[in-house]
Amino acid sequence: MEGDAGTPSSGFDMSELVMSEVHLGCPPRYSGPHITRFTFRLPPGHNARKASCSNFVEGQTTSTSHLLTVDEDGDLVLSRRNHVEASEQTAITIQHMITSSIPSVGLQVWKAALVLSDFVLHKVFSSSDFNNVVACEVGAGTGLVSLLLAQVAKTIFITDFGFQVLYNCASNVKLNSGMLKYHESSVYVRELDWKRSWPPASRVHPRDSTPQRPDRYLWSLCEIEEAEGASLLLAADVIYNDDLTDALFETLGKLMSKGSEKVLYLTLEKRYNFTLDDLDVVANGYACFRSYVKEEEEARTIGPSERCFLGKKIDLVEIPQYIQEYDRGNELELWQIRYV
Repeated sequence: MEGDAGTPSSGFDMSELVMSEVHLGCPPRYSGPHITRFTFRLPPGHNARKASCSNFVEGQTTSTSHLLTVDEDGDLVLSRRNHVEASEQTAITIQHMITSSIPSVGLQVWKAALVLSDFVLHKVFSSSDFNNVVACEVGAGTGLVSLLLAQVAKTIFITDFGFQVLYNCASNVKLNSGMLKYHESSVYVRELDWKRSWPPASRVHPRDSTPQRPDRYLWSLCEIEEAEGASLLLAADVIYNDDLTDALFETLGKLMSKGSEKVLYLTLEKRYNFTLDDLDVVANGYACFRSYVKEEEEARTIGPSERCFLGKKIDLVEIPQYIQEYDRGNELELWQIRYV
């Protein structure tokens, strides 16, 4: 979910604290950043596959213990663990909040991000489709998905909105750079406000290296040009509010019209709630999402001069569950979307 992307509709209480199902079992009153180690299985015979898989193996043997904490100085506290061969599983470490307000949901990890992570891992392990791509993730939150893709991508832009979310995401880039062995210089954490659409705000002066400066996350003109040439876009759990969905697809339409042909892989979770407006139990945001994304039969009714987002839902049964710390359930969807 994108953090601070805009003001939610009146159906949301801005001060209400929410918790992702991924974090159930974490201490809910813990107010500081929390560390979770997400373990994922490596496929059988991965050593016989392409060399790009090797970054997931070296120096990353782990057990199935899931939750780690930080001490009062902010240092990672590691518990003693049993030996498991690196050929079986490895892990990614993510700093996140356990609860957050609605505008800051990008500080948490959501199930749709774990599904999209499974999809990225499957592509990395079973094909060369993502090798050396230039990619952009919108509403990246903690950056989990992008950090896994960074193993094989040439360049990746991790985008969200709100200084706190961006700072936390940048912390995760640094936290995992040694373990996952990607080049930090090829991973850019950048601000993207959907309500200002594309292109994003760019910096005028040379970047200050101080992480606490908000302008650290502004784009250079060269970076905007490179992002427009991206072939791969990613988004996870960005569909939950109609106003933001409208802004998202306006941004996507402009970005996907630039440069090379692009494909977007988007995951979402249909959350059902009773609303007074509908007097029924509905999935917030899903109808708005489907009004933008047309499947092949629907697209045939659109005039030849009109462009549309052409979508195809991917059966999650086809995607192995590599990451162990979540239950997929029945309300998660993965879409492949092109702008045609």
